[in-house]
Amino acid sequence: MLSREIDYSKFGLYYAGLQKNLGPSGLAVVIVRKDLLGSQTKQCPTLLNYEDMAKNDSLTNTTNTFAIYVMKQVLDWVSEQGGVKQVEEVNKAKAKILYDILDESQDFYRPFAHKDHRSIMNVTFNLPSESLQSDFITEANTNGLYALKGHRKVGGIRASIYNGVPKEGVEKLAQFMLSFEKKHR
Repeated sequence: MLSREIDYSKFGLYYAGLQKNLGPSGLAVVIVRKDLLGSQTKQCPTLLNYEDMAKNDSLTNTTNTFAIYVMKQVLDWVSEQGGVKQVEEVNKAKAKILYDILDESQDFYRPFAHKDHRSIMNVTFNLPSESLQSDFITEANTNGLYALKGHRKVGGIRASIYNGVPKEGVEKLAQFMLSFEKKHR
């Protein structure tokens, strides 16, 4: 959410956790089409009764006010950037920097995702060996590039380049990747 434009009119209900692009964890945003309000079952817990939420301005329980404050700051920032469309363009440009290196590395960097299904938020890849992946993470840390170790279940390398990551940070990672490849090929 907020990484690219989405036509919310295509959905009856949209549920999103705030972490990363919209704010800190601990809060969720729910967008419900009005014609669906009131269609919950009798067993529906109050917290998930969106009709009650709508009637009470989303205040049917004690909310995480800090997370709401941070979300407002993020929304203001997105607006200052020119809106979601502009943020999407920046995100695509950041991702392109890294995907170009992956695609031109002649199998040194091995992307997980097929080109048609690549994320602009998480660029994931492997290297030719576990040893090189370990060296990559160690040398990246030494160069001030942190949290690149892949998902605990999938492994590999994962560069999370969410909205808050500046293009300069992605460029620093790209330069490191090029020098690492040159050094270890």
